[in-house]
Amino acid sequence: MSWGLLVAAGVIVAFGGLLQGLIGFGLALVAVPLLALLDPALVPVPVLVIACAHALLSLVREFGHVDWRGVGWAMLGRLPGTAIGIWIVDSLDQRSFGVVVGVAVLVCVLLSVTSWRPQPTPPSLVTAGVASGSFGTATSVGGPMIALVYQNQEGPQVRATLAAFFTLGSIVSMIGLSIAGNVTAHQLWTGVLLVPFLIVGFLFSGPLRKRFDSKGVRTPMLVVAGASAVVLIMRSALL
Repeated sequence: MSWGLLVAAGVIVAFGGLLQGLIGFGLALVAVPLLALLDPALVPVPVLVIACAHALLSLVREFGHVDWRGVGWAMLGRLPGTAIGIWIVDSLDQRSFGVVVGVAVLVCVLLSVTSWRPQPTPPSLVTAGVASGSFGTATSVGGPMIALVYQNQEGPQVRATLAAFFTLGSIVSMIGLSIAGNVTAHQLWTGVLLVPFLIVGFLFSGPLRKRFDSKGVRTPMLVVAGASAVVLIMRSALL
């Protein structure tokens, strides 16, 4: 990878890290489509490396706010969801599956701005975990599903809980890819080179997150989820 390409990818990663540091998710939504346009080799392994790094940083920063019970229920759904995602990828072409994911997220967002107020109960968390594992495995976009369940909770709990879930989820995905022989030393090293850019975005999110805490993270969370769904649908339609 040239230094120019590395810097361009780093800017994308820094912005994604800033967004996720503020609302708890969004790194993959920003990074995956843009990095794939720069160089398809940047997805998914390097993204998983930086996603895991960001999740660990967020977890350390707000460890005391993690809803570990919720993480457990969500991971219970994540494991079979990963297997479902692999099966769906084999059954649907990339275009069809992208549209399905985008429409599903968009429906959740539309319900949220009307009368739907999901709560992090065991059934909803397991369901969101299955959806996150399925969509995350196939498209690297698994954050909105869990985030929507926590949309009415306090900012620190949202960020910390998502960070814990993403840490475990990234590890599971990396193990799965390694077993399948899809992880190389070059991909891992590329991800490591992008981590400093990620840290810059994460550090900038520190002083800004209090503003989001005072105003609530629900609105920006729904905006990001909705925008990602629209972009995913349009991108899939153009494939």
